[in-house]
Amino acid sequence: MHGFAITIEFLGCYKYSTNFALKFLSMIKKVFLGLLFFLVISNMVVLGQFNEDVSLLGAPNALKVAVPFLMIAPDSRAGSMGDVGVASKPDINSQHWNPSKYAFTENEWGLSLSYTPWLRNLINDIDLTYLVGYYKFDEQQVVSASLLYFSLGEIIFTSETNPEPIKTHNANEFAFDMAYSRKFSEKIGGSVGFKFIHSDLTGGFAQQGQSAAKSGQSYAASISTYYQTPVKIDKNNGELAFGLHISNIGTKLSYNDDQTKDFIPTNLRLGGRFTFDMDEYNQVSFLVDGNKLLVPTPPRYDDFDNSDLITSGMDPNVSVISGMLQSFYDAPGGYKEELREISYGVGVEYSYSGQFAVRGGYFDEHMTKGNRKYFTIGAGVKYNIFKLDFAYLVPRGGHTNPLANTVRFTLGFDFDKSTGRAKRKR
Repeated sequence: MHGFAITIEFLGCYKYSTNFALKFLSMIKKVFLGLLFFLVISNMVVLGQFNEDVSLLGAPNALKVAVPFLMIAPDSRAGSMGDVGVASKPDINSQHWNPSKYAFTENEWGLSLSYTPWLRNLINDIDLTYLVGYYKFDEQQVVSASLLYFSLGEIIFTSETNPEPIKTHNANEFAFDMAYSRKFSEKIGGSVGFKFIHSDLTGGFAQQGQSAAKSGQSYAASISTYYQTPVKIDKNNGELAFGLHISNIGTKLSYNDDQTKDFIPTNLRLGGRFTFDMDEYNQVSFLVDGNKLLVPTPPRYDDFDNSDLITSGMDPNVSVISGMLQSFYDAPGGYKEELREISYGVGVEYSYSGQFAVRGGYFDEHMTKGNRKYFTIGAGVKYNIFKLDFAYLVPRGGHTNPLANTVRFTLGFDFDKSTGRAKRKR
């Protein structure tokens, strides 16, 4: 036991007795059992709500948007907790999930770089890179910015009659955004943001007789709010938090000169968090997020007499604002189909002394609306200004699923402006 106590002292930088070591292991066991129970129950609840036929009207009816890369979780921390982040504890990567959280950060500025090899079960040259940073110039105000770059790899174009390559193009998309966040009180904050989106899928290539292709561009805004408050559970401290983020409120996007344009993925994200301090060093958080795309649902058309005649649902060719409002009541299958357009994420995070974290989660999307269903696990370590996080995705459907073997890596740095060092965080 003496050797084990020395190991505990080395890892935690504190001297603990053998009794504390045993107590610590008992807490770890309870956390992992709680994590397993939480994920299983959440999965049962989500699936139980939608355990019906494949589609209300006989076929899938997924929402159609341009630049779907904007919906991919870009960082490892949220990516290991079921893509949950709108009300998670503030960190460097809050830009994607809820920029309002930056107003509650303890450090003065931070920088983070994330890398995700994407869909490696299908092709080996698709990846997502995410660079984000923030600067807190007083106790209430923060500015932040991020660059999300999505490389789709090399695309070879041929003619309809000749299989020989005509042109090779490295397709790519990126989004650059900035946000301003402000703390209104000790418990609530808000933010506004602006985003520029660029999508180059063809490099200008078009088949003979087709409209000239071009890069797609869009401008978007976002708005969010975040609320946190301390709570007491028995004699232990805790925290409740709630977040709301409406992102990608922007212009439609087109890849040619035709009048037809596609909606970008305007998204409503709403969620909460409960954090419980088990003691001075051990902390666990439970999180849940719900997402709904604020874009029109494709209607059903007459398949026989008039293919332009809408038989159920509503006309999707509307303005951006009309589309956002219409998205709450335009599904051909009515209220039940609208509920199916809500995706869910649940997650849990255990943290030891703010230096080490273990995470897990589950994400669920209805089979008629995209059918993304996967578990996530991950871990993180922090030493002084340095942070390293890792996430691994385990899809339902096994190794044949395109999302199988997805990993994420995030390297982050948090600084205090006055000293150049990071403040120690719980």
